Amino acid sequence: MQFNLTKGQPRALISLFFTEMWERFSYYGMRALLVLYLVQSQEYSEFEALNIYAIYTGLVYVTPVFGGFLADRFLGYNKAIIIGGIVMILGHLMMALPDYLYLAMGLLIIGNGFFKPNISTLLGKFYSEDDPKRDAGFSFFYVGINLGAFMAPLIIGFVGETIDWHLGFSLAAFGMLLGLIQYVFNQEKIIRADLSRQTKKMQIQDWLQIIFISFITIPFVFLCIELHQLFKNYSFQIFIAIIIFLILKMTLQRNTEKLSMAEVKKITYISVLSIFVIFFWMGFEQAGGSLTIFASNNIDRQIGVYEIPVTFFQSINPLIIIFLGPVIANFWLKVDSSSNKLSTPQKMGLGLLFLGLGFLLLVFIKDQINISFSWLILVYFLHTVGELCLSPIGLSMVSKVSPKKMASLLMGLWFLSAAAANYVAGRLPEMVTNFDWDLFIFLTLTSIISAVILFLIAPLLEKLLYQK
Repeated sequence: MQFNLTKGQPRALISLFFTEMWERFSYYGMRALLVLYLVQSQEYSEFEALNIYAIYTGLVYVTPVFGGFLADRFLGYNKAIIIGGIVMILGHLMMALPDYLYLAMGLLIIGNGFFKPNISTLLGKFYSEDDPKRDAGFSFFYVGINLGAFMAPLIIGFVGETIDWHLGFSLAAFGMLLGLIQYVFNQEKIIRADLSRQTKKMQIQDWLQIIFISFITIPFVFLCIELHQLFKNYSFQIFIAIIIFLILKMTLQRNTEKLSMAEVKKITYISVLSIFVIFFWMGFEQAGGSLTIFASNNIDRQIGVYEIPVTFFQSINPLIIIFLGPVIANFWLKVDSSSNKLSTPQKMGLGLLFLGLGFLLLVFIKDQINISFSWLILVYFLHTVGELCLSPIGLSMVSKVSPKKMASLLMGLWFLSAAAANYVAGRLPEMVTNFDWDLFIFLTLTSIISAVILFLIAPLLEKLLYQK
């Protein structure tokens, strides 16, 4: 049975769908367990656990800047994706060993940097710039992401939370291994689908390079851990500052060819939307931190004699996407073909608005205990509708708008905005507490105000992009 959204799509889309599905299975399985593992097994305080979560999830979205650059200039998409898969397998296996927690997290961060921007960019190479099937293809790809994210808490989360933490982390390694095997065995389809002809058949020397780079990451992570100990609480900020400097240098001082005015406009367009993405993910990523703790402390998880594991609530978002994603993808196809077409900034503004409505609901129930889990499901539903309005549309936009010579680098920049958001998301509960603010009221205001501003400037952004 063929998926409706794959009709007329490149055959290699299915391969990338399953590769990304298994990678997200491993990532979201580890993410579902991390805060609970640190608090319940390693006896960290809630704020300490959220701080580690902030650094980890922040850096996961920083390293794609480097991974995208290395793929653009030296490695190509194929080798970068395979290196990322191998390194993440090593990281998940290390998570099964308590004494190697920071090494494991470092490997996962680096592996994701090689993998994440390049598989999305490679998907964009399957379509011409004006192909109307592009948004539908990315939305289908996004369903694959969320199929893995749905299974992860139910399998990895359940095993880790109720049986053995480290067995759960080992299952995450197995999921990444399945994704990597699936990708390698579908190379021919991927090579044929790449319209840019940049994906080449792997040779022996390519595999030797992959193995060398994959294992050299281990001493590199040890060096980063030592530097983190040296700079203590400022290491993340210093790292971000260095990366922003390098991005500006790479963007403004390209020796091979100068940027045209049209390319500068495209970079500006992506950069402005990246700022609004920070406000979205800053709220949305509370799911793995403060909302997990909220579910543990405030939600009535009892059904008869059975208590729902806390990690199961992290499957609500991807489950809704699996069913709602194709509906919204088809909705965008119809809207974009009509006279009521919405621009990319307007679609993203809707995403921020739905996110704010979800937090507004939390404002009304936050002070209660033994809350029915149906309320939390409704919150996740609103947040998920917001995500579907913003995230796949954003991925599609970056792959379409980016100048060809900077495609992976700008995809990395897109993920850098998510890095800043994820870091702030983990630190935000402690920061608002220190200022005696309420977390959910704060997030309601920032989300809705950002949505209004984005709606207002949307015509200006579109004019910037398309005006000759």
